[in-house]
Amino acid sequence: MTLITRPEGLSADQIAPSRRSLGLVTAGGLMFAAYAPAALSQAASPITTDSAGLTTATVSYPSADGFELPAYVARPEGEGPFPVVIVVSEIFGVHEYIRDICRRLAKAGYAAVAPAFFVRKADPAPLSDMSAIMTIVAAAGYEQVMGDIAATLDWIGRQAWAKSDKVGITGYCWGGKVVWQAVARFPALDAGVAWYGRLAPAANATEDQKAAGQPWPIDLAADLKAPVLGLYGGQDGGIPNDTVKAMNDALAAAGKSDSQIILYSDAPHGFHADYRASYREADAQDGWRRLQALFDQRLK
Repeated sequence: MTLITRPEGLSADQIAPSRRSLGLVTAGGLMFAAYAPAALSQAASPITTDSAGLTTATVSYPSADGFELPAYVARPEGEGPFPVVIVVSEIFGVHEYIRDICRRLAKAGYAAVAPAFFVRKADPAPLSDMSAIMTIVAAAGYEQVMGDIAATLDWIGRQAWAKSDKVGITGYCWGGKVVWQAVARFPALDAGVAWYGRLAPAANATEDQKAAGQPWPIDLAADLKAPVLGLYGGQDGGIPNDTVKAMNDALAAAGKSDSQIILYSDAPHGFHADYRASYREADAQDGWRRLQALFDQRLK
């Protein structure tokens, strides 16, 4: 089984050649891959959430640069309006794990929208070549991603079923970092939940890598416009515990008493990802409970 231990994905010696063969899911003329083969554990039993009582669709809407941005949407049946959660993927894009998270949120009474941030270049989800995946991810720069979130907020505001004044955001790995950035930028977001997104440059990062990752969450603590809950693993090989402490200290220094990071001492990176070997059921369930409590408080 392959265990992803770094926020940006697999290191070269962690790439396994064989993966379960899964096809593509087609919706609305667009194609999103099933579970990402680059990280799928053959021993995994992923959580599956059905669509009973839900309305699901793949939509698209123009982003700031004119690109038609695809997104997966799941919401309760009925007219609403429903509070909304934007779901930001890992480096693998909108694959089945992300779609299932959207359906879980919809079962809890939210409309969930998962934009496909990477597909201007290509869809990383069906790929197993990590170098190709990282090339695709690197092309999605900060301004493009923030523009896509702005477009998503605009689109949400035009939907009759959406309670557009009650919008949260959650994200995983790459998407966890995006949560911090987005809540620091957009007053329209009422809460964020960041799952193990990198907070600061790695200790051995080059100047180019430091610049490419800006703005770093640790530099945005004072700019947060809503509470952010961080859910991180104490055994995360790519996000050292001292980085988590530094972020909590920065939040406290900025007077952001409603934001914090919870550290699960025995959890690795990707502990919520139930299709990976890194999945830790108890910690994942506790984190989900905390996510729901924050969103229920802030969005309902």
